[in-house]
Order: sequence, then C-alpha cells, then structure tokens
Amino acid sequence: MPNDSIPQLEPGVVGGPGAADEVADDKQRVLKRVALLLARHEVRHLRRWFEEFDRDILLPILLGEIALHNIGATENGKGVALGPDGDLHCPLKPCNAYSIAAATGLPRETVRRKIVRLIELGWINKRHNGHLYVTSAALRHFGGVLSSRELGDLIETADHARRLLES
Repeated sequence: MPNDSIPQLEPGVVGGPGAADEVADDKQRVLKRVALLLARHEVRHLRRWFEEFDRDILLPILLGEIALHNIGATENGKGVALGPDGDLHCPLKPCNAYSIAAATGLPRETVRRKIVRLIELGWINKRHNGHLYVTSAALRHFGGVLSSRELGDLIETADHARRLLES
C-alpha cells in the first residue's frame, strides 16, 4: 500500500514537488537571457548599418535584396568561378524596382527613390532596360565590413548564446 505522505515524482523529474516548475522557470530565464542577447546584437547591427548608409535604414535593406536577387544564379555554386585576380566571378541575375518592391513590401516609388540614392553612392548600377546590379565596389566594401566586423560579432554572440543554453 503506497504511503500518501510521500510526494510522488513525475518520471524523469529529479527533486521534490515543484521541481518541474523550477526547471521550467530556469529554462524560461535562460531563454529570456538569450533573447535579450540576440536583441542587443540586432540593435547594434542595425545601428551600424544605419550609420553606414547615411542614416537611412531602408538603403541597406534594398541593397541586400538587390544583391540577393543578383546572386540567386549562384545558388549551390552554379556558375561561380575564381578569376585570374583571385576574385569571385559569377553571372548576376538581374532584378528591377518592381521585383525589389515586391520582395520588400515597400511602395515601388519609395524603392525607386532609394535606388537612385544607391546609384549615387556607387553601390548599384542600373542598365538602360531597368535591370539593377550590385556593383563590385559594394561587394568589396560590404564584404570587407562583414568579414571584419559583423562576422566576428555574430560568432561571439552565437557562442555566448550557446554557452547560456548549455548551462
């Protein structure tokens, strides 16, 4: 006959009554710390892009979308080659203001104005048929920024998040 005065534990739960709640609370605290860590990373990242693009946060979004459209032809390494200069050479897939507006959900006129600014900055080329391409100068500049600053910060943040989740 079981002794009703001894609390019964759920299978797999170590501790007394409420231990499962404590474990759940601990997990929630860790998840909140990780969420805060990631939010801090994202805000730092957004601030850097904001400053990099003359305090216009839409410019890096649009440049990124154009670059992603352009390099879509290189998915799975197709068409990618190293040139004699050691730089990555690949055919770029064109896009236009309409496709970028559709991808971002921004009004086409806003996208058009921002594209004009990106052209002025030398980050985008626009062909006579309206096709948009990211410039090699933009790829070199932002590739360098990403590899020197952003990538290290991202890896450090990811390592910190991993350590929190493992504790």
